[in-house]
Amino acid sequence: MLRSTGDSNMMPAMSSTRRSFLQSTAALAAGAVAAAADSANAAQPASVPDSQIMVPKVKLAGAEVSRIILGANPLLGFSHYNNNFSVVMREWYTQEKVLEVMKRCEAFGINAFNYVQMGRGRSDWERYLAEGGKMRLIAQATMNDPTELVQAVKPWGAWVQGEITDRQYRAGQLGPVRDYAKKLRDLGVSFVGVASHIPEVLMTIEDQGWDVDFYAGSAYNIRRTPEELRALLGGEIPEMQGDVYLQGDPSRMYKFFRQTSKPCCAYKILAAGRVQSIEQAFQRAFESIKPTDFVCVGVFPRTRDEVKENAYFTSRYGTIRS
Repeated sequence: MLRSTGDSNMMPAMSSTRRSFLQSTAALAAGAVAAAADSANAAQPASVPDSQIMVPKVKLAGAEVSRIILGANPLLGFSHYNNNFSVVMREWYTQEKVLEVMKRCEAFGINAFNYVQMGRGRSDWERYLAEGGKMRLIAQATMNDPTELVQAVKPWGAWVQGEITDRQYRAGQLGPVRDYAKKLRDLGVSFVGVASHIPEVLMTIEDQGWDVDFYAGSAYNIRRTPEELRALLGGEIPEMQGDVYLQGDPSRMYKFFRQTSKPCCAYKILAAGRVQSIEQAFQRAFESIKPTDFVCVGVFPRTRDEVKENAYFTSRYGTIRS
């Protein structure tokens, strides 16, 4: 239908639905332009002097701990990607490189390291301490008996590794994990926690009232069973079943973090390097978790200064503002 506009031009009639759509589209476009402008105006990590970046701290078990701690996986050659990438990590991360990265972390106020006792890990840590390293050690407890770990490196904090917790949960036997955490406390560890990749596991532990100080939770649930994956993916099974990262997972783990009063550590917030925007992943994490929570992130700064990037984004989004 055509209608007169009161002059010699004739225009098609515009329905209210189409008008509403165009108006909402214009509003979205304007918002996108504004967001892009904000992003363009924001300083990028590489352009900010090192001296202007200092990560915020949170008080845990009487100690001031940075809201980001250094993850161990890349240092040990675990990429959670593929074997070729893992080999490249192991070859690049000589002991000298490990110490260089740890000292760079210190320069930005990152004062804790998530240690795993395997491979060259203990030797690297001992050399780091011998050269004046000051970071606190928060260990992943992976051995059958935590006594060896505690005697070897005297960690300030430790969590029962998520792999162990999840296996015991699947077997219906969380009791040994609870006993393990108790033994860590009995051995004098100041900050005792339990880790999992599965939010429901931590919810169960919370409901049972375990004597632990904190929880460590993977932002992504990479420990789904084949049956769970088939249910989610229409009967399909991905080639790498142990490293499936779904975009909806972080919100589920972060929801648990907000529900518990205990401090929590979020790890794998970058989906082992798979996220499209590192900055957005940091922003999402810190805007979703409690002020008493912190994150654990590994680095592989072979092509860019990932330590500085992480420190910058933690400073920008993880600072508690009154």
